[in-house]
Amino acid sequence: MIITCKISEVRELVRKWRSEGHTIGLVPTMGYLHEGHASLVDKAVAMCGRVIASDFVNPTQFAPGEDLESYPRDFDRDCRLLEEHGCHAVFHPDVSEMYSPGYATYVEILSDMPKQLCGRTRPIHFRGVCTVVSKLFNIVTPDKAFFGEKDAQQLAIIRRMTEDMSYGIEIIGCPIVREADGLAKSSRNTYLSPKERKAALILSRSIFLGRKMADSGETDALKITDAMRKLIESEPLARIDYVSAVNGTTMEPVREAVKGTLIAIAVYIGKTRLIDNFTV
Repeated sequence: MIITCKISEVRELVRKWRSEGHTIGLVPTMGYLHEGHASLVDKAVAMCGRVIASDFVNPTQFAPGEDLESYPRDFDRDCRLLEEHGCHAVFHPDVSEMYSPGYATYVEILSDMPKQLCGRTRPIHFRGVCTVVSKLFNIVTPDKAFFGEKDAQQLAIIRRMTEDMSYGIEIIGCPIVREADGLAKSSRNTYLSPKERKAALILSRSIFLGRKMADSGETDALKITDAMRKLIESEPLARIDYVSAVNGTTMEPVREAVKGTLIAIAVYIGKTRLIDNFTV
């Protein structure tokens, strides 16, 4: 597997691959990879001739006071996982390679999409996400890009940005990967103490409850989210950020849980903010 920290080297590598007739897949990550990321790489390898993953903790999506400095990092471990799953190259730039001194250009969606769900309490987050993903698209020029469905709002926003900016890149969403006990895989799970880790199961339990209600024919979104909220509130270590039902494409709040409705939650377990969701 090729490891590079330079934009110019990525572009040269991609030119070489294209000259050999390969399709290019991109898997953007912030590192500290787990089985969820591995599933993205597996999908990319199955669909593309060459796959490049980015491994970059993007500072522009963190607000002051968030966990930028403490965000977990282990690049050597990341490389082992990527290589084991057939990734052909990893792009691991310094912040200065991605954001030059005086950097002042951002990509931002001005609809209400980024203001819903996570955007309510993280108002600059999706501007940073769109900016770094746009930069990666310009650097790698992939045919396909692969994102996890756990970050459902991010996935919807990237789809919107890709269409609006005419990138011509196919966005592939990949299913949530869970631990054996149901907790959605997340790099931030490592923040949890053993007691908090046990308490965090309330997220997946509430997701499974909501899905069961929807599968049983319940279409009142408020009844579903109220039941999920009540269950989460039964866990003393849990503090709800949101439990919401929205249109899975536009992120607009909905009252009826029909096909395509996204039921999403964000919950603090201690100081750690975790997210999960399901789609009706």
